[in-house]
Amino acid sequence: MSPSAITGIILAGGLGRRMGGVDKGLQLLDGRPLVRHVAERLAPQVDHLLINANRSQAEYAALGYPVLADEIPDFAGPLAGLHAALSAAATPWVATAPCDSPYLPFDLVSRLQASLLASAAGLAVARVEGRLHPVFCLCRTSLNDPLAAYLNQGGRRVAEWCTDMGAVLVDFDDQPQAFRNFNTLQDLTVQGV
Repeated sequence: MSPSAITGIILAGGLGRRMGGVDKGLQLLDGRPLVRHVAERLAPQVDHLLINANRSQAEYAALGYPVLADEIPDFAGPLAGLHAALSAAATPWVATAPCDSPYLPFDLVSRLQASLLASAAGLAVARVEGRLHPVFCLCRTSLNDPLAAYLNQGGRRVAEWCTDMGAVLVDFDDQPQAFRNFNTLQDLTVQGV
């Protein structure tokens, strides 16, 4: 395995509360599930792609990528999806993207990796106009144990864990609309970037 090989994971393991409890990644945008849009952008940037889902697993598997459930019970949030990926990955790196951000940058992973390689950090996180987007990250698999400890202590806040891990912040001010996400069913009716 190449020392720069990367596993990508699409985080689709949530409850979709703001969408009325529907499975967010399977909602349609331009006639295709949100998760398919994300996969089409993320897959070319990584060596392997997984989908983190805790329900509708057959529907996600139909996209042709392995589906991975959280190891931490009770829908513990995006960090539980990252933890599952770090536990399963056979690569030294894991890149994450949420299932509700179909316009993610085509150079997301390469920019995150360049910043990580230029530092001693184990984690790089996207930032746009001063705002963190911690579910868009590149993480060394060696951070699995600290993440498991954080989760086992009840920690759930992605930004807090990233800060605790000394994450490198990578600016994407040149493409702020790439981080647009869809939180409600109404959001899906306003299409395009």
